[in-house]
Amino acid sequence: MTSILTGDIINSRKISTNVWLPLLTSAFNTIGETPRTWEIYRGDSFQIEINTEDALLFAIKLKALLKKTKNLDVRIAIGIGVKNDIYKNITVGSGEAFINSGEAFDVLLKKQNLAFITPWKDFNRLINISLALALLIMDNWTINSATFAEKYLNNPKTTQKVIAKELSISESSASERRKRAGLDEILQLEKLYRELIQQKTQI
Repeated sequence: MTSILTGDIINSRKISTNVWLPLLTSAFNTIGETPRTWEIYRGDSFQIEINTEDALLFAIKLKALLKKTKNLDVRIAIGIGVKNDIYKNITVGSGEAFINSGEAFDVLLKKQNLAFITPWKDFNRLINISLALALLIMDNWTINSATFAEKYLNNPKTTQKVIAKELSISESSASERRKRAGLDEILQLEKLYRELIQQKTQI
């Protein structure tokens, strides 16, 4: 059981590739090597394989990373399932995880820009409704909110005081940014996702 993320960059043509491509490749390189684990193709589209439990957190991190740049965003379809390991390039991979990711990209992303399709219909309904609500906040992250979220998500053990110092703002301002980013609620959703995935994969 694995997860395949299929996505593309929103407003990529309006913003120089030199701005967003290094961000994307740097994030992907923390997961594995191209082209087996990830690949960027057709200019601004990508596929990447992620450990199933980490899939949602990685997607949220990627969204925060890109939204640090004005008008930039990302669409991500996450498919979970089994796969065929006989491939050298992820874009020619096959199996349930790839099919689910492609279907999510074609169907669900017409409604919201982060969505799942998995083998479990009850899970799909719960997580996609929950994401629709979370996206009301995440889709409207300001540069400041995204910057705070990205710093925290990449180092969750750090203190708000340290982040405030890194951003050259007061602790009260850091607290306000965390609140406006809906970070606590989003992290609760991510925790719920992990718990549900663990339950499903242990059956």
